[in-house]
Amino acid sequence: MISQEYSDEYGEIATKMARRAIEEFIDIKLIIKNSYGGKFVEKRGVFTTIRKMSGELRGCIGFPEPVYPLGEAIIKSAIAAAVDDPRFPPVTKDEMDDVVVEVSLLTKPTLIEVKNRKDLPSKIKIGVHGLIAQRGPFSGLLLPQVAIEENLDSKSFLDSVCWKAGMEPGCWTDQETAISVFGAEIFYEIEPKGPVFRKNLSKE
Repeated sequence: MISQEYSDEYGEIATKMARRAIEEFIDIKLIIKNSYGGKFVEKRGVFTTIRKMSGELRGCIGFPEPVYPLGEAIIKSAIAAAVDDPRFPPVTKDEMDDVVVEVSLLTKPTLIEVKNRKDLPSKIKIGVHGLIAQRGPFSGLLLPQVAIEENLDSKSFLDSVCWKAGMEPGCWTDQETAISVFGAEIFYEIEPKGPVFRKNLSKE
């Protein structure tokens, strides 16, 4: 289990900030500004996920590396998830009453180094680690919750991130493929504009 760096209050603020960023941008093309201090002005990685109430994905974009202050990263990722995810049409104003917002606050990715690539699955902790696969121009990322939601074991999770990167499943056995792990504290709305809770992957 990942150690908790963010309080539930931080998570609630982050999730509500993401929703407000989406709504203001969709409504009047306004990019809101972060007004919070503390960790919100420290550079952190973050992903925003938008889902229909059925659980169907509606958009997911973020920044795995801490390149922006957290507040700015939340706002940028939220807007991008709503209007720039190439897999989906832009979220509309009318949809905002029918979708829930989830924010994943990330730890800095760490490269896994093993002498024998077949040992990689043993280094992956399901429900704790997200994965990044990189080789040349190919790169893909899967958040920790994906392994739980899709009932993947470590090997299947590695195969899936290879596929996400546009490479063949099993690419992780190639020494030229870099595999990194990261943690995430995940906060989500239980209903549109509703209460925000921490997602405990170990209990799902």
